[in-house]
Order: sequence, then C-alpha cells, then structure tokens
Amino acid sequence: MRVLLAFDKFKDCLTAPAACALAAAALRERHPAWELDACPLADGGEGFADILTRAAGGTLQTETVTGPRGQPVTAAFGLVPWASIPAGARTLLDLPAGAAGRPVAVLEMASASGLALLAAAARDPWATSTAGTGELIRAAAAAGAGAVLLGVGGSATHDLGLGALTALGLRTVNAQGAPLANPIPRHWADATGFAGRVNPALPPLRIACDVTNPLAGPRGAAATYGPQKGLQMEDLARLDAESVRLARALCGHCGQPERLAEVPGAGAAGGIAFGLMAAAGARLLPGFDLVAAWLDLEARLAAADLVLTGEGRFDVSSLQGKGPGAVAARALARGKRVVVLAGQATLPEPPPGLVARSISPPGLPLAEALREAPERLAAAARELD
Repeated sequence: MRVLLAFDKFKDCLTAPAACALAAAALRERHPAWELDACPLADGGEGFADILTRAAGGTLQTETVTGPRGQPVTAAFGLVPWASIPAGARTLLDLPAGAAGRPVAVLEMASASGLALLAAAARDPWATSTAGTGELIRAAAAAGAGAVLLGVGGSATHDLGLGALTALGLRTVNAQGAPLANPIPRHWADATGFAGRVNPALPPLRIACDVTNPLAGPRGAAATYGPQKGLQMEDLARLDAESVRLARALCGHCGQPERLAEVPGAGAAGGIAFGLMAAAGARLLPGFDLVAAWLDLEARLAAADLVLTGEGRFDVSSLQGKGPGAVAARALARGKRVVVLAGQATLPEPPPGLVARSISPPGLPLAEALREAPERLAAAARELD
C-alpha cells in the first residue's frame, strides 16, 4: 500500500508539515510495511516559502523586517535553483529569458505582514502596513534572485501594497509633494499622488493567488476580507472610496489602465496584488495550480493507492476550492481512494470514493479542539486500514 499524505495546515494548531509527520508516524505504528509519501500543502499563507523551498532543495534565509504595526519581525525567504523547479511550475512562472536559469526567491506575505503576527486587539486595516513585505522582496533581489514568487495569504493589511512599494522606491506624496513616511490608510487623507518609481532593477514578480476578488465593490478586498482584519462595517464605504481614489492615482502615475483594479485577484491581500501589478509589473498566477506543479502532485497521485488529506475545516465548498479539496478532487478523478481527516468535516453526501471524518467531536470547545488536535489526528490516522 502506498499512501500520499497531503495535509494543509490546521489553523492555529498544526502546520502542514507537522500534520503530515503526525499522520505518517501513526500509520507506521499500525502499518509498518506501507510506503508513505509526505507532501505538505501550501496555500500562499503561512508555510508557503518553507514548503516550496524545501520541496525543491532550496535554502532559506532570514531577515529582520518591519511588521504590520511597525514592530520588527523575523521573516524568511527561500532561494531555489531554477533547475530544481519541476518543468510544469517553470512553465507557469513564465519568466523572461534574462531571469530564467537564475534562482527563484519564494516569499510569503504572512511572515512579514501577516494577521497572525498581531493580537486580536491590534488588528486594524487602517493602521497596518505591507512595508515588511517590500523589504523582504528587496532582500531577495539583493541576494541574487532572478525572480520573486510571492504568496499573499494571511495578510493583516489593506494598504494597496503602498508600504511595500515605498520599500521598493515609490513615494506616496501630499499636496506639497512631500512623501508620506508611512502610507497606511489612516494617513490616506493627506495623500494626493505619487512620485518616483519602483527600482527598475527589481527582478520579475509573480504572485501566487487563488482569490478572484477585484479591488473594490461588494466583492472587493475591504468588503470581503476587511472584517477579519478588524474593519468596522461603518467604515467600509470610506475605506473602499479611498482605495478607489488612490488606485486611480497610482494607475495614472504608472501609466496603467484603471480597469486593472477590476482584474480578478486585484483585491488579494488588501490590494497588494493590485499595487504590485500597477507599479512593479507583477503578474498573478493560479496559486494551487502552481503549488501542485511545484510539488509534482499529479505524479504522486498517480503512484498512490490511498490519498490522505485534511485541514482544520472541510465542507462542501472545499471540493470546489484549493488545497485538500483540490487534492481530493484530482485523486477521485484518477479513481483513487481518498480519506479526509479534518478538525471538523461536514460533508453530508461525499462523492463516491471519499470518506471525510472529523477528528474533534461535535460541541468540543475550540480551545480544547486546538489543544487536542495533534493527538486526535494521530489517533484517527491509526484507525485507517
């Protein structure tokens, strides 16, 4: 029996590699003859840089950068040899001739500008900045990267990437032409335009992104993701209006069409996807497709007899999405047996071939569920035959 273990993180309690390792150890106890293939998943948020870098035999470097509320944080980026990246992922990256062949830097916004870096009381999209993400991109360029791949999940920000762009050379200015030192939304009332340009020596930027939200409007960044970042609903219209105003100004300054703000994914991570597209020429890539190609997922699915996957919550919408749901869908299409182990699995009519199990009993308080998740995941894996 060959088992592919392809877990995503269990938010706030288990990383994807830890979940895979726990399940693997439990299976070895019960079935020592089984062949196990651990394939931790990454969705662009926490773990994206580490998982992709290690999967391709790259190296990790750490930097001290500016956190979302100005505090110093330690963030890492990976440098991956071009030749170590699977061909399918290289095709999706679609780098120009001058960049292809040089190391690719893999970054995650969550490590520099992430929501998890802030206590609940400190979460406020008016006051948070992407400066640290820009500093991390700058450090990767200085380290010799031929291209930068940025995962944008788990952000704490809604600054259109202006903090990152400031770190890369652009300036947000007031009516007198003086630069705003910290162009967070709280200071946008003073912002009238832009000056300067992103450093032209910056390597090509690719953004791994699976969301399809535009920058503004009912499905925009503020309406969809603002509340989880601390936005009060009475402030939504004002933040959206200011976002549109500065987006138009940035497009005008950079010679980009205003419709760039309507591109699916422009609203990713509080608009950093829009800002980096407008001012730094970044391109959006389908996140899960890239990760799947990078991890050689199709070949690993083909070799598996059983696919074991899961995350914190798994429901009907998961099968139309990314991560474990996409793994399950691809495995089922190959006729593989699939078992999903999730903190909570609510799938009333699972498709043929798929078994979904909750590792936590109904009604268990969240704090207990998080604390007991490692033991419960291992126990559920031991029961598999």
